[in-house]
Amino acid sequence: MKKKSRSRTSISAPANAVLIVLFSLMMVMCIYPVLLVLGISFSDERDVLINGYSMIPQHFTTDAYRFIFKWSGTILNSYGVTLLVTVVGTVCSTFLVALFAYPLSRREFSFRKQFSFFALFTMLFNGGMVPWYIVCVKFLHLNNTIFALIVPYLMNAFYVMIMRTFYQTTIPDAIVESARIDGCGDFRIFRTIVLPLALPGLATIGLFNTLAFWNDYYLPLMLVTDQNLYNLQYMLYKLLVSLSILEQIPSTSFSMEAMKLPGETARMAMCILSIGPIIIAYPFFQKYFIKGLTIGSVKG
Repeated sequence: MKKKSRSRTSISAPANAVLIVLFSLMMVMCIYPVLLVLGISFSDERDVLINGYSMIPQHFTTDAYRFIFKWSGTILNSYGVTLLVTVVGTVCSTFLVALFAYPLSRREFSFRKQFSFFALFTMLFNGGMVPWYIVCVKFLHLNNTIFALIVPYLMNAFYVMIMRTFYQTTIPDAIVESARIDGCGDFRIFRTIVLPLALPGLATIGLFNTLAFWNDYYLPLMLVTDQNLYNLQYMLYKLLVSLSILEQIPSTSFSMEAMKLPGETARMAMCILSIGPIIIAYPFFQKYFIKGLTIGSVKG
């Protein structure tokens, strides 16, 4: 027995060492771009143009951030819009996905195959951008409203399939049947039994929704012309476009002034400002996120 245990440990130790090295390299590959962008955002624009990108600034400066915060009122307003849309959209979308996926996971629901096909069909085929725009503007009247940034992303068929599989693999039928015997209705079972047990799956879908709402710039591009409703990503996109236009003006006198504008460093500072809250929020979801993705994958 001692020989077997020694052989097992001798075999597993090199494998663990290889895994540690591989995951360490992957960690460095993920962290390095973020640190590089952070270093460039605090660099001088001339150093970047002359010497290229560097993680350690040759001349530390906050010119890029001061340039961006010249529009502090606009940036803060777009931050508020993004936070509101992300929180409300994530909560509503996660609840709707969980509510729609639950009956699809129950065998006693007679039309679960039909509704599953309906959800799957929308993943494969869609009407296109023009019909989608007509429905949003002419029928739903979402243009230039805060709902334009929320309603189109409330339902996602892929998330429905994830939650349906999660319900099927984690919610025992015996618990639901015993609750029905005790006199609980479907909504009470869903609220008091299913949702608490499905917390890892809900956290996974919630993280997906949070990233989708936070990083979205397509909906304001298509449906919003009021600057007070611009979210953070679209506002940063507008600033990037303005910087590009200023850099392309051929006037010699103006090009000398444009050299002083923090073009590349401002772009990197915008990236840091946009990913900051997501980096802060992700550790709180990580435990549930990993459990939600792995649970049900291995049985036994």
